[in-house]
Amino acid sequence: MKHKLTEGIKVSIITMIGNILLSIFKFICGWIGKSSAMISDSIHSLSDVFSTIVVMIGLKLANKKEDSDHPYGHERMECIAAFLLSVFLFMTGIGIGWLGLKTVIFSNKSSIQVPTVIALIAAIISILTKEAMYWYTRNTAKKIKSNALMADAWHHRSDSLSSIGSLIGISGAMLGFKLLDPIASIIICICIIKAAFDIFIDSVDKIVDKSCSDEFIKDVKNLVLKIKGVEEIDSIKTRLFGNKVYIDIEVSADETLSLKKAHEIAQKIHDKIEKNFEEVKHCMVHMNPKPLSK
Repeated sequence: MKHKLTEGIKVSIITMIGNILLSIFKFICGWIGKSSAMISDSIHSLSDVFSTIVVMIGLKLANKKEDSDHPYGHERMECIAAFLLSVFLFMTGIGIGWLGLKTVIFSNKSSIQVPTVIALIAAIISILTKEAMYWYTRNTAKKIKSNALMADAWHHRSDSLSSIGSLIGISGAMLGFKLLDPIASIIICICIIKAAFDIFIDSVDKIVDKSCSDEFIKDVKNLVLKIKGVEEIDSIKTRLFGNKVYIDIEVSADETLSLKKAHEIAQKIHDKIEKNFEEVKHCMVHMNPKPLSK
């Protein structure tokens, strides 16, 4: 647990420093290069710094040990962190979109400045940097099974997509289509809002005890049915609890078995499930008597 927290915090610190430097770089290039899309893009990168801080706090709280007030642990704190991240991401997207829309609708088209090549270079560097951050964060999130860190990875990916929008807008404006630069800000807005919505839905699912995927449940059933003494599975319920899973399963066994033998089977089911599925925090097993036909 402590090792996973250390890995998550390490990734967060590295990407946070990278985003601060990238945001400053893109803002300067956008200002010098006369690109509203690149300035908007720099604001998006700066929002990543805030999101990473939220993730770090969420990771720290989620890895706290169980206590008397929270006997099931604190894993849902990651979901809350991801939820807050989605709201902030949505607000960032709306702000960027409004700036671009206002320029398109209300600005004098002849007054819109044409971006220079430095803004174009900044967009390319941003795409490469943010895509690298996405894969770095995503791989670690999958490794330590962190919802908040995965949300942060998608925040990096949305920034990469917004930089692609900036690249298109800046290139078009340099070719004479001035409105493409502010229009790119609107495209960036859509990308950000889409990412915010996906993160929001995922975090809500994990807060409201949504069941696991059919594939996961099928894998658990296949494992249990191979255990000697298990006749059939009567019921199986799963629920997501942050980045962990709880399972309640009822199985049938020969009614003539002794209590000790039935308990041994239940213990074996419990141990095998928790051993083979790392995300399972706890498995509750109930044994039902089943009359066997002679």
